[in-house]
Amino acid sequence: MQTVTEQFIDVLVDHPRKIILIDERGKWNASQIYNASQYILNDILNSRSFKGKRIVVFCRPGLSYTACMFAGWMSGAMMVPLCITHPKEELLYVLEDSGAELILADKELRELLPQTKVKTAFPDFKGTFTDPVPANYTTPLSTDPALMLYTSGTTGKPKGVVHSHASLSAQVNTLIQAWEWSENDHILHFLPLHHTHGIINKWLCALMSGAVCEMLDKFDADEVWKRITSGRINVLMAVPTVYVKLIESFHQNHTENAELKNTLQQFRLMVSGSAALPVSVLEKWKAISGHVLLERYGMTETGMVLSNPYNGERRAGTVGQVLPGMEVRLADEENHLNATEGELQVRGANMFSGYWNREAETKKSFTKDGWFRTGDLVRIVDSYYVIAGRLSTDIIKSGGYKISALEIEAVLLTHPEVKECAVVGIADETWGERIGAAVVWKNDTHELEIIRQWLSDKLAAYKLPSLLISVNEIPRNAMGKAVKQDVKRLF
Repeated sequence: MQTVTEQFIDVLVDHPRKIILIDERGKWNASQIYNASQYILNDILNSRSFKGKRIVVFCRPGLSYTACMFAGWMSGAMMVPLCITHPKEELLYVLEDSGAELILADKELRELLPQTKVKTAFPDFKGTFTDPVPANYTTPLSTDPALMLYTSGTTGKPKGVVHSHASLSAQVNTLIQAWEWSENDHILHFLPLHHTHGIINKWLCALMSGAVCEMLDKFDADEVWKRITSGRINVLMAVPTVYVKLIESFHQNHTENAELKNTLQQFRLMVSGSAALPVSVLEKWKAISGHVLLERYGMTETGMVLSNPYNGERRAGTVGQVLPGMEVRLADEENHLNATEGELQVRGANMFSGYWNREAETKKSFTKDGWFRTGDLVRIVDSYYVIAGRLSTDIIKSGGYKISALEIEAVLLTHPEVKECAVVGIADETWGERIGAAVVWKNDTHELEIIRQWLSDKLAAYKLPSLLISVNEIPRNAMGKAVKQDVKRLF
């Protein structure tokens, strides 16, 4: 199995002068990306081996992010991308938990970083990187750790999910094959680059197939429609929330644009993932674009596992069938296998290596015979998989993110006026679930916006409650544990 670095070198050899990356600064071919990576490797990393070390990337989408990631991989490091919109407290947690040795960051983002003892370097990307740079890099083994993504789990605090070069390559190659990526593709990228959907499904799949990855700094519905109107884009991937916002924008501004509708029909592929896609949204998008969205299922730990077919029937309300290279099974609470309904358990080449410095939690997440327990309840209908719910009510899926209710509760309980609280997910067509907080106050009650403002310095924006109710007591069972289903009914 090739490493990420070796796969990119293949692209460089096959398409040295082909534009494969577009950002807010310009257009970049494979040679320029490679030269920019070598510049960072030689001048900032001092051509030293970072094998086994963690390098954090804190960059805007585009050349700086791409070059920093590849430079780190060329040094043998495990890369840890951070979200540039997360509060400093969360960034500091990742820096400390990962044991990061170096931060590669854009100069204009300097003020967004927390105070830390970790060395920070700011690459200068003023040049065009047209002059060849002598090749100088460490070739990691396919089994070496390549990427650590932080995800909120049921224990509250985010956990580092470690993937090797082999598992990254397996994920990318699986999707290139299943979704028929080619050098003729052109994808518009606006999803976060610290998340599997943005890193693997969009950014790496595009670059590793020699396609064009056109990157926006952030999602903006009007800007996305403007880029689509250009006619050069033929692949679209987003979360359901984005499709809802695009539908709203279309009906407000573009219903009479016949040329835009024709452009949409020329797309090769449109995908939805990271959260359940309401059938109503699928139908509305089909009416606008002429496309049935391809819905799929995956996790940070597993990569993509299930997918509706690229060629074949895409069934609304399902996440399709098992992707090549992956094995799945269903089991009940006692881990007895069930043919049609139960917890989805997974194994295959895509799988993560483990949770960073959490041996006990890693072991707990696998069955004794080596299957990863996803915690998602699934049923099979005519060979298609349907996500029926989750084993844990402490996981909320909102806007494409998997969010720990326990983490939010832990922060809420540090507020001087909060006596007790319970956080739950409330079904919502736009977001999948909205975050609701039920609070027992000590003295004075507080309004939602005041609490959101107080939390904003401690939690990422997507973790902030959008619903708040004041209650006299939290529903609890005989053991004193909050009964989350009863809490949901309060909303």
